[in-house]
Amino acid sequence: MSPGVRSLTRLRRRCVLSPGAGPPGSHDPCSWRRRQRLRWRRSAAGAGSCSRGVGPRQSVPPSAPSFVFRSVAGRAGMAERGLEPSPAAVAALPPEVRAQLAELELELSEGDITQKGYEKKRSKLLSPYIPQTQETDSSVQKEHRNQTPAPSAATTSAPSKYHRSRSGGARDERYRSDIHTEAVQAALAKHKEQKMALPMPTKRRSTFVQSPADACTPPENFSAPPDVTTTTSSSSSSSIRPANIDLPPSGIVKGMHKGSNRSSLMDTADGVPVNSRVSTKIQQLLNTLKRPKRPPLKEFFVDDSEEIVEVPQPDPNQPKPEGRQMTPVKGEPLGVICNWPPALESALQRWGTTQAKCPCLTALDVTGKPVYTLTYGKLWSRSLKLAYTLLNKLGTKNEPVLKPGDRVALVYPNNDPVMFMVAFYGCLLAEVIPVPIEVPLTRKDAGGQQIGFLLGSCGIALALTSEVCLKGLPKTQNGEIVQFKGWPRLKWVVTDSKYLSKPPKDWQPLISPASTEPAYIEYKTSKEGSVMGVTVSRLAMLSHCQALSQACNYSEGETVVNVLDFKKDAGLWHGMFANVMNKMHTISVPYSVMKTCPLSWVQRVHAHKAKVALVKCRDLHWAMMAHRDQRDVSLSSLRMLIVTDGANPWSVSSCDAFLSLFQSHGLKPEAICPCATSAEAMTVAIRRPGVPGAPLPGRAILSMNGLSYGVIRVNTEDKNSALTVQDVGHVMPGGMMCIVKPDGPPQLCKTDEIGEICVSSRTGGMMYFGLAGVTKNTFEVIPVNSAGSPVGDVPFIRSGLLGFVGPGSLVFVVGKMDGLLMVSGRRHNADDIVATGLAVESIKTVYRGRIAVFSVSVFYDERIVVVAEQRPDASEEDSFQWMSRVLQAIDSIHQVGVYCLALVPANTLPKTPLGGIHISQTKQLFLEGSLHPCNILMCPHTCVTNLPKPRQKQPGVGPASVMVGNLVAGKRIAQAAGRDLGQIEENDLVRKHQFLAEILQWRAQATPDHVLFMLLNAKGTTVCTASCLQLHKRAERIAAVLGDKGHLNAGENVVLLYPPGIELIAAFYGCLYAGCIPVTVRPPHAQNLTATLPTVRMIVDVSKAACILTTQTLMRLLRSREAAAAVDVKTWPTIIDTDDLPRKRLPQLYKPPTPEMLAYLDFSVSTTGMLTGVKMSHSAVNALCRAIKLQCELYSSRQIAICLDPYCGLGFALWCLCSVYSGHQSILIPPMELENNLFLWLSTVNQYKIRDTFCSYSVMELCTKGLGNQVEVLKTRGINLSCIRTCVVVAEERPRIALQQSFSKLFKDIGLSPRAVSTTFGSRVNVAICLQGTSGPDPTTVYVDLKSLRHDRVRLVERGAPQSLLLSESGKILPGVKVVIVNPETKGPVGDSHLGEIWVNSPHTASGYYTIYDSETLQADHFNTRLSFGDAAQTLWARTGYLGFVRRTELTAATGERHDALYVVGALDETLELRGLRYHPIDIETSVSRIHRSIAECAVFTWTNLLVVVVELCGSEQEALDLVPLVTNVVLEEHYLIVGVVVVVDPGVIPINSRGEKQRMHLRDSFLADQLDPIYVAYNM
Repeated sequence: MSPGVRSLTRLRRRCVLSPGAGPPGSHDPCSWRRRQRLRWRRSAAGAGSCSRGVGPRQSVPPSAPSFVFRSVAGRAGMAERGLEPSPAAVAALPPEVRAQLAELELELSEGDITQKGYEKKRSKLLSPYIPQTQETDSSVQKEHRNQTPAPSAATTSAPSKYHRSRSGGARDERYRSDIHTEAVQAALAKHKEQKMALPMPTKRRSTFVQSPADACTPPENFSAPPDVTTTTSSSSSSSIRPANIDLPPSGIVKGMHKGSNRSSLMDTADGVPVNSRVSTKIQQLLNTLKRPKRPPLKEFFVDDSEEIVEVPQPDPNQPKPEGRQMTPVKGEPLGVICNWPPALESALQRWGTTQAKCPCLTALDVTGKPVYTLTYGKLWSRSLKLAYTLLNKLGTKNEPVLKPGDRVALVYPNNDPVMFMVAFYGCLLAEVIPVPIEVPLTRKDAGGQQIGFLLGSCGIALALTSEVCLKGLPKTQNGEIVQFKGWPRLKWVVTDSKYLSKPPKDWQPLISPASTEPAYIEYKTSKEGSVMGVTVSRLAMLSHCQALSQACNYSEGETVVNVLDFKKDAGLWHGMFANVMNKMHTISVPYSVMKTCPLSWVQRVHAHKAKVALVKCRDLHWAMMAHRDQRDVSLSSLRMLIVTDGANPWSVSSCDAFLSLFQSHGLKPEAICPCATSAEAMTVAIRRPGVPGAPLPGRAILSMNGLSYGVIRVNTEDKNSALTVQDVGHVMPGGMMCIVKPDGPPQLCKTDEIGEICVSSRTGGMMYFGLAGVTKNTFEVIPVNSAGSPVGDVPFIRSGLLGFVGPGSLVFVVGKMDGLLMVSGRRHNADDIVATGLAVESIKTVYRGRIAVFSVSVFYDERIVVVAEQRPDASEEDSFQWMSRVLQAIDSIHQVGVYCLALVPANTLPKTPLGGIHISQTKQLFLEGSLHPCNILMCPHTCVTNLPKPRQKQPGVGPASVMVGNLVAGKRIAQAAGRDLGQIEENDLVRKHQFLAEILQWRAQATPDHVLFMLLNAKGTTVCTASCLQLHKRAERIAAVLGDKGHLNAGENVVLLYPPGIELIAAFYGCLYAGCIPVTVRPPHAQNLTATLPTVRMIVDVSKAACILTTQTLMRLLRSREAAAAVDVKTWPTIIDTDDLPRKRLPQLYKPPTPEMLAYLDFSVSTTGMLTGVKMSHSAVNALCRAIKLQCELYSSRQIAICLDPYCGLGFALWCLCSVYSGHQSILIPPMELENNLFLWLSTVNQYKIRDTFCSYSVMELCTKGLGNQVEVLKTRGINLSCIRTCVVVAEERPRIALQQSFSKLFKDIGLSPRAVSTTFGSRVNVAICLQGTSGPDPTTVYVDLKSLRHDRVRLVERGAPQSLLLSESGKILPGVKVVIVNPETKGPVGDSHLGEIWVNSPHTASGYYTIYDSETLQADHFNTRLSFGDAAQTLWARTGYLGFVRRTELTAATGERHDALYVVGALDETLELRGLRYHPIDIETSVSRIHRSIAECAVFTWTNLLVVVVELCGSEQEALDLVPLVTNVVLEEHYLIVGVVVVVDPGVIPINSRGEKQRMHLRDSFLADQLDPIYVAYNM
């Protein structure tokens, strides 16, 4: 696809002028002359097919509505015959030819030349210039002479093919307009010149299957991608995340020397391969987004602590109405005719008894042949039988099932008008209220549940149906009719004659004059999808019949052909009521016949010499397509062709095209009578049948831009955005009409303003059944003037139609309230958008009649969504090209952006009973993520123009001002401290030893048999224990081996490579005994060496280890062939296995000269992919163990259970150090054993009655997810957790409150106290800053405002406040630890209402980074830094790299003072700086994870200022594209950010380290290197 075709829609508003719209002085003289000479005109020629056209610019008096009437000339046929050159071809014509053409147009428009003459002269003029390719066979031309185009597929004579060709590419004639198509093509041509390349979405081949037949086909050329994420294979079936592993760092080592060996790193730019496919697509996207947006409206609002301004400010240049206030328009008086019946039933009685043989209704069979005719006599007698049966035969005499006034459902198929008519009149005679509904086809019909609500609210217990229909209803296995979703329980009554009882001779129904009692209820679906019952009174039904009879001039014995649904709307009013009123004969043509034989209604008109036909534009269109099969039909008998969807502004083109084709078959131009109807107001207006020869009514050519502001403006020179509408006649007899503003109070519009049409007459509905509130706003409207005072006291009914009253009191409709899309204060009509979409050539891509347009509310505005059904044979390229062209066209023509354009597989959109698209159901599926698109294009960057302004960072305020400012505001400086170590009394012998190795030696002498460690396996059995003496002896042997085999000197580094266990602990103390520096490293994963071994190698290299201590198994693995594929195995340092050690001991154990000497190195990969090693001195180790001992009250008789990884941070300290220091017993549970036995940790706690246990988030999540439904099993096993006093999660992140709460709730039933669960906080510079411990107040929680947090401010809010975030304190600050909150840029302390970096001062802070060469500046900045002001003591602080805040609580600390709580918000390195604000990935991820049940995990990162959201899909792959709009919406709504890229991947792809933290930078690098094998990647425009 060429870049130009893909260019997307961020266009400036320019008019695209076709030749003939230039300014005065341009080559085309016509447009200027036309502007000078055209004035209000009545159209002489009714033929033609243009619904948008060039409108003259002229001044119109402000009081008069400004629109233009003009002749409608049909170039459509010429265009299709190849005689109409393209706009480009016209531009290329010589100026004199263009002038002659313009002159011809002028003659035609003024009536100086006939249509035929015009065409003849025009084709003669153009023939020398038309390319050969456009010429057609002359015989074909002759055939086409009077015919509007139809695709060639439709011209075949086999009737079976009509439906296929119609549902397929045939242009949907309801929206047909050649001038509009021309305008769209011109707009697209303009875009093409800009040549912008759009990134196409990336889709996995196997993802979307169009038809069930392909479901089992394996994808082509599928090969497993190289598994670089190393978290899972690429199969999406497994939804369980594999064991968490530490991935190799992205090649960043803190303090690493630039010249050092980077062989293990990717040679990339920023760790990303340069030639990546993804990177080029992102570059394309950035190029697209750099293009200027349309001129922004003044819609920016300032996002500060003040509330957001939700209302966009109006555009000062928008057109405003200038006319005077309209006055209500009256219809002609309703004539009083002496023999009109007092009720509709009286008319039936009269004709049924006096004219019994006269035909009333003829039904057709499937082929369109008359199959049964109901006479008036039969209708009367059968209705009587039914009325008698309903009232007397359904229950007992004392307890009848039905009594007058009850409501019953009428369930009849669309091909059975006879049974329906009998049932309807039977109900009227029995005085029960019929509620006609559609036949339910399945339990889950689109909108079926809402129909059920209507039936329930109407109190319906009885449904009338025919025997055939009853047999066809879905049944249960017992043969009973299924209970439809949301429906009340119904009793089904069959109304076929053989089941009805004949009434006795003396029984007569009570027929009283029509009153305001309800006659029937017509259902109506609102824009939101709810179904309401419009109740029509008997009086309104009768008056409406009288008004229709007068307006249509009905007379006795006329024949009417009805193609509409006879159960509702005009089909019911004309075909069931007015025909009985006037003793007419209706021929009912059902939808099913139209599908197989589209010309059937025309044939019926011809055969029966029908005077009136009731149709929709669709029926005109279908008849034109099938017209060639039947040339000998005559429509000369028609005096009225009532087009009932004349309210669709696009109906004008269908009417014109039909007329131009069938005028030669006797159709009179004045017979076409559009009308406008609505369920509430019934018939709003109808064009009266014209007098032959009289001039036809005119057309209004309106500016679409004006319409979008609700103002009537003549179209200016931009012919691309003109809308031509025809009138729908005059107000109904006896009625009155006014136009009111569509929103707010019903204020009367000005004469040049579009508003909602309201009607006042006796002929409308009376209420929505059972909905008093909505009824008042719709059926009892008193219009008010601009001052707000009522105009008259006559109540009006809102019709739901938008329009205006033109000259001569003609009514024009420009749209429906239901199709109104209010975007940024401008109104757009869904039908107009559909028409523009269809004008983009889409034959190959989508089905034309299956497009849904609706708006969804996202971020304080409505956003337009377009959904269409894609053809099965459409290629990705075609679809994407069509989608981008549609976006461009809508942007150009309507000056509005489309937020989302989705294509779904064929036949998957919910349908209405008569085959249209069920819009509200489609919208609901879209919003809940169940639409399952196969292609999607989101354009939030284009559409969302009301984002808050990016924050401008204020210039820094000086230290003094900050201090004074804080004091004035009464703010404390944000700082807190743990208990003072010096004041704690201890009578502990341990205190006299300065080194951990000494303490172990002392314990081996003092308590040799005291067991310090117990290691459990998956079965819960003890596999190994270590007493003080055993550990000491084992350590001695290891120290001896280090000297003998390793020849190591004191101070050399030794890597300890062991699985979690006692072996690791012994090796650690062996190193201390030998004076070596231990470095604990997680062993590589045997099944995943390629991913895990490089990390090991890097730590070995960076730590400059002289030796590796490990087991025999791991030693073999390090030297294996598989290992050689991942790293260089020949350059390992000395490897010593410690499985079989000689019984040998060192003559003398090493004692460090000072406590400041290095004890061990702690290496870890951060979530940002950075490998950091920190140095821990002996004094820091001592201080750390002492602080933990005091906080947790640890002593020799205590037992704790540890289920943590023992390789770094606090996990290592708890596993290896604390027991030796404090003497308590540690029960060690390796976390990987839990994967084999989920019960292991909890059953151990229960078995040993453990009071204090430590775990990681990964362990907690494993138990929550794995044991969530097994609490009863835990109970039966006798597991009780009431013994637990503290259950501490060891973490270096913000506490995961949701996980902690679900864990507490889940295991509450087996005794776990909700107060027990808490978390720790540590960082690289200090592994233990906070730990809950045993004394002190419970952890506190606060709700903070997310908006303020983005500005680095802390504002506490109430629970449930919008945009609130729940944070929990990260345990209590350890003894001897001080923290202060600091501005990371100025390094000055901040007040407690600010978010800042947490700085820490404590005796157990690490002494620095371990680097290849000493980076003094980094050391000083991170470990030995001072506040820039406000600290007289010049304390040395270490920077944790985490953002947080301190709050003073109402609780009392152990010291007796008020307790200061520390809240951790997130890592500074991980924050996203977007639009000048600071975002924490976890907040965005939490929002995204909530939106859809199929999202297993989510991670976000930024790349070149684009926000990328990666979601793991645990559901079916067809849900992948559902997530794209949901993700975009939620991030926009909750975080005011536009997502740039949405990536959908398989479960387990997001890398997670051993602490359960997401490694977002690894994910970013894998994505940019195109290594994720994503299911789908969407690039938002």
